[in-house]
Amino acid sequence: MRYAITLSYDGGRFCGWQVQNDTPTVQGVLQLALSTLLRTGVEVTGTGRTDTAVNACGYVAHFDFDGEVPADPSQLACKLNAILPPEITVHSIVPATPDFHARFDASRREYTYFLHRKKDPFVEAFSYRCGYPALDFEAMNRACPHLIGTHDFSCFEKTGGNSKTSICTVYEAFWAPYTPSYLSVMGRTPDTPGQEYWYFRISADRFLRNMVRAVVGTMIEIGRGKHDPGWIPELLGSGTRGDAGESVPGHALFLSKVLY
Repeated sequence: MRYAITLSYDGGRFCGWQVQNDTPTVQGVLQLALSTLLRTGVEVTGTGRTDTAVNACGYVAHFDFDGEVPADPSQLACKLNAILPPEITVHSIVPATPDFHARFDASRREYTYFLHRKKDPFVEAFSYRCGYPALDFEAMNRACPHLIGTHDFSCFEKTGGNSKTSICTVYEAFWAPYTPSYLSVMGRTPDTPGQEYWYFRISADRFLRNMVRAVVGTMIEIGRGKHDPGWIPELLGSGTRGDAGESVPGHALFLSKVLY
């Protein structure tokens, strides 16, 4: 029997999703917990890799198990949460069709990157403090439409990536301001509303290794005035990884949605 499992995780203590030797990974911890609970070896297949320190909300995976499980699979999710570390939470475990595949059946994936402009101890863990004197977010948003469509994104792929193709189709890309929830709950607003807290959202059929972090780093170069928005099509047309901007830190990146 095949089961689909939906989970979220704080990637800060993990070396990414995929199992590696002698390093903690989300896949490794989840497989160990499931194997312990079901008393047999269980292999979990995820919707895709996430890099070291990258987080996920609503991550989808699947596993096969032919033994007896509770009539209500939600009981299995509760038991699994009891033995998983606090950085990983399972939202649901449901029966899936025998041919369901968490990776190959996904039609769209969405990532969100958080950035803040001034020191804030309550967002530091999941947001990148970008301390440059000024960032032109209007210019950064003018650059976003150049990412939309089907392109060769090899200029944003980590050197040494082993993807069979660097062609991806991007459906959406934009920057937007936000107010952290803790400020909203306390009835407070940022000192300079609409300027201090921003997020970048991008969705595509697939992503290359390190692609989103490289795109954000490149956008920051545009925001600093080092390049104009037209730099993006130049990079996509003939650029290499060395031509694009530096990758930003992974702790502020979330795999935020997977569509099937």
